Amino acid sequence: MLPVQDQRVVFVGGKGGVGKTTTAAAMALALAESAERTLLVSTDPAHSLSDLFDRRIGDEEVEIVEGLEALEIDPEGEMDRYLKEVTRNLRELVRPEMYPDIEKQIELARSSPGAQEAALLDRMSRILIEAPEHYDRIVFDTAPTGSTLRLLSLPEVMTAWMEGLLERRDRSESFRESLRGMGWSERDVEGDADSEAAPSEDARARRIREVLTRRRRRFLRTRRILQDPDRCAFVLVVLAEKLPILEGHRAYETLLRAKIPVVALIVNRLLPGGELGDFLEQRRRQEAEYLAEIDRLFGDLPQIRIPLLEEDVGGLEGLRAVVGHLSGAKEARA
Repeated sequence: MLPVQDQRVVFVGGKGGVGKTTTAAAMALALAESAERTLLVSTDPAHSLSDLFDRRIGDEEVEIVEGLEALEIDPEGEMDRYLKEVTRNLRELVRPEMYPDIEKQIELARSSPGAQEAALLDRMSRILIEAPEHYDRIVFDTAPTGSTLRLLSLPEVMTAWMEGLLERRDRSESFRESLRGMGWSERDVEGDADSEAAPSEDARARRIREVLTRRRRRFLRTRRILQDPDRCAFVLVVLAEKLPILEGHRAYETLLRAKIPVVALIVNRLLPGGELGDFLEQRRRQEAEYLAEIDRLFGDLPQIRIPLLEEDVGGLEGLRAVVGHLSGAKEARA
């Protein structure tokens, strides 16, 4: 009865503060308690899983209950690992005298726009490709909408970029072969490469192509997973308020254009039925207008509506209360 069927990868997203972490954690707990091995992953730099479960959760998998493990990706640590890998690859392709230049460029890259997203994508790609060997389900608690949309668009961008690099590399190799065919010597083609530590041009070319091809394949696999409705599902969370609705709808349209399957909308923290007093009755009238707007903007997207609970959600029992609403609410126009 959860808003996902058999998809092994589930993303939960929306504006900051709408209840993404609680929703993702409740879904992951429900899946685990239905005997599915589940990994809950936070990609939000402002992690909340540790607070929600009231225990330390770090960058490695930690068991929460039987069948449920969680981790919080550390963006800074991930960027350090990512840049070290880039440095190692580059050092294999150039002469030792160029190492200081590489170090300088890597330090500049650390503070460049998109560096953190690139590192997060690298880790997310590995999880998407490797984790299904160990888990039945993977649930991502994502960062607020803008960061998540940039992250999910990167596989498309990076694939195109890698293909462009490979195409330029092919043209360069073709030009080099043409020069050799015209009688140019190896020294003429490669320049003065008398350092024994410097790899030959052919060796560099093979290594560059190997690195680019491996990364392109990984990004292609990531893109295919994200766009496959049988494997991936995106669940949006909104409140019945103007700004979360507008941001959620923009995200919905962006995800549809990116061909990422959106399967359900969670409308969170609705006022309960019964007498509420004049102040809250006015809020409920406004809420009804927003619910009508949600119906109009999101069309036939299945909805699950969750009431405002009496207490803040925390711990396993609090999450099980949310699970009750996720699995007991009617889909669409509940």
